[in-house]
Amino acid sequence: MLGAHWRLAELWTVQQYRPLTGSEQQEMSLCLQLNANFARKLAELHNWSYAASIIGDAEWQHEICREIEELESQLHISGSSQ
Repeated sequence: MLGAHWRLAELWTVQQYRPLTGSEQQEMSLCLQLNANFARKLAELHNWSYAASIIGDAEWQHEICREIEELESQLHISGSSQ
């Protein structure tokens, strides 16, 4: 997972027990923005991959799929690192 996802989960948990401070609210908003940007980029790549498949451009589609895999690899939890 992205660091922003870890922090977002932490802030969400904190707000279940007490109101977030102003700086925590700003941090949560930033984490949500980073998540939205990440999701938008991933969706865009999937759309381009679909477009490449429709026009039959296998080389372009493979290039896009490599970008998707690279982006998605950021979401995998590895060992003890976050």
